[in-house]
Amino acid sequence: MLRNSQTGVVLALLFAASMWFYVARILVPYQRADAVAHQRPRGNLSDLYPRWLGARELLLHHLNPYSLEVTREIQVGYYGRELDPHYERDPKDQQAFAYPAYVAFLLAPTLGLPFEAVMTGFKWVLILLTATSVLLWLRTVDWHPDVAMKSILLILTLGSFPAIQGFKLQQLSLVVAGLVAGSAALLVSKHFFAAGILLSLSTIKPQLVLPLMLCLLLWTVSDWSHRQRFFWGFVLGMAALVGGAEIVLPGWIGDFLAATRDYRRYTGGKSLLDTLLSPSVGRVAALAALLLLLAVAWRFRRAELGSREFSLLLATTLAITLIVIPMFAPYNQLLLLPAILLVVREWPELWKNGALSKAACVLTVAIMGWPWFAALGLTLASLTIPAASVERGWAVPLYTSLGIPLVILAQLASLLARVERD
Repeated sequence: MLRNSQTGVVLALLFAASMWFYVARILVPYQRADAVAHQRPRGNLSDLYPRWLGARELLLHHLNPYSLEVTREIQVGYYGRELDPHYERDPKDQQAFAYPAYVAFLLAPTLGLPFEAVMTGFKWVLILLTATSVLLWLRTVDWHPDVAMKSILLILTLGSFPAIQGFKLQQLSLVVAGLVAGSAALLVSKHFFAAGILLSLSTIKPQLVLPLMLCLLLWTVSDWSHRQRFFWGFVLGMAALVGGAEIVLPGWIGDFLAATRDYRRYTGGKSLLDTLLSPSVGRVAALAALLLLLAVAWRFRRAELGSREFSLLLATTLAITLIVIPMFAPYNQLLLLPAILLVVREWPELWKNGALSKAACVLTVAIMGWPWFAALGLTLASLTIPAASVERGWAVPLYTSLGIPLVILAQLASLLARVERD
């Protein structure tokens, strides 16, 4: 599909449209009906709202966004009422303000607007940022496909379940993914200082970028004389963010750490490996994955900007991050973009690398393609089958979600092995 431009674009549009239809006309109606049946408040489903309201209370009314008072206000706005801890059917997610306080600075320009207007504008910002991140990652990995291929990649990205889920939920993970892509693109363009500043902004969700920060720190000190401006840009950015937050909310770091612990408690705090294996085995597997990442970071610590080794360093770091962080959500998979682009670019070589590699390629296509094929099947079924019956298959396109980071990581391992052989 990806090698035939006209067929590829048409099929990409068909798959993307089917995924949007599945989410809007099958998944969301099912979730609404399920919430009503179980008398569970559904909320406005905007991840932005708790952060926006917390930022407004902090910057405009000088209230602590981590306080119980603000948490109750958030719940009333998000769920329509305060949650009752004694009512078993109430959601477990308290929707408390569990971000670093300096996220308020990024949201400050919107605080004087009604939230309905902010929601509408933010959705389009996320769509534009996600589309731009595809182009930025193409530049970072030094791949310059033709217009048709770029169109296919853009359409499939914007029509993927992780992206659509992120748009619908107004997820700040998509902002982080865009900031990381921008920082990487600035790095390969040798705008070190600006790249460091942009990476510091991405720490509004620190769990998503901490491994990348550490790997890039090792990469920086390995050629300090040429790369130190990246370090100083990052340090200056963090100093401004953390210091500015300390000015408006003294002692916020302790409140943030407490909010983070509470968040992990009421959401479960399981990684992808914990979910697939068990918490105890998952921790061992996560440690092994981090040791692998350390080995890759050390091996490529002197990698030149724009090289295959540097691209693999970034892609592997982000892919391993997704399987070890203490949460799993499909929208975070947009951080897999550099890895996916590398795999697509190197697909002919991967396919020719023996029977085992061919089997891995088939498995990758099956797991990656399943959500689109399943969404297309449900879309076609909805033309002749009653909506209530189709909605019962709401989970089918999500069957392979847990496997996507793993198959991509397996393909990255093959690419890493090729680098060692070369």
